[in-house]
Amino acid sequence: MRIGQATNIGAWVLISLNLLMAFGSIWIFMRMSPAIKEIIEQNEHSLQACEEMLASLSMMIKANDGGGNNKIALQQANKVLLVKFEDALKRATNNITEKEEPHAIELIKTQFKLAFDGDFKAKEETVAAIILLGKINREAMIKADIRARQFGQAGAWGVVFMSTTIFFSGMLFKRNLLHNLIRPIEEIDSVISAHRNGDNMRRCSGADLPADFVSIFHGINEILDQCQSEFSIRQK
Repeated sequence: MRIGQATNIGAWVLISLNLLMAFGSIWIFMRMSPAIKEIIEQNEHSLQACEEMLASLSMMIKANDGGGNNKIALQQANKVLLVKFEDALKRATNNITEKEEPHAIELIKTQFKLAFDGDFKAKEETVAAIILLGKINREAMIKADIRARQFGQAGAWGVVFMSTTIFFSGMLFKRNLLHNLIRPIEEIDSVISAHRNGDNMRRCSGADLPADFVSIFHGINEILDQCQSEFSIRQK
């Protein structure tokens, strides 16, 4: 029957739309989490390197300003701090993720040794370059957060659109099912019940019926007419 095929297709369309919405939602959230995690980890490494460079530089300045008679110990301390600074700078250099970072890192590389040698202007420029590097990475994290939220909002509206599509598809499917299947079956049940209760004149009827049910109704009505004729003959 064509109506059975239509009902089957409609059911599969609804199932497919539901699956599409489910997998689409999963895909959206699976895309968001790794992207946010990756950008945070990348920029967090650079920010940590900036903090360590500033800490090493500030400790060097504090040690030198404190003076002291043990110049050898002071030189050794500065050497240790310089190694720590260079290690942090190397990690920042190997973790470039933004196009503005190379400029800031180059400024640090050209000035930090002079800063450790006591050049006041070099200290200022090194600190300013480190702060710039940290600012670049913080802004990158903020931009990544904004992009993630925009992606999440777009995904949420996509889910809303799919849900609305499923809702209206379901309403259309329900309407067609009611008109093309439920009501004709109720009409057949009503006719059978009427004949069981002694109403031999009741027949199947209806407007805008599917072709399958038009044929079924005609068949039932022919059987009932035949039964009625046979009953009338027996009564005579």
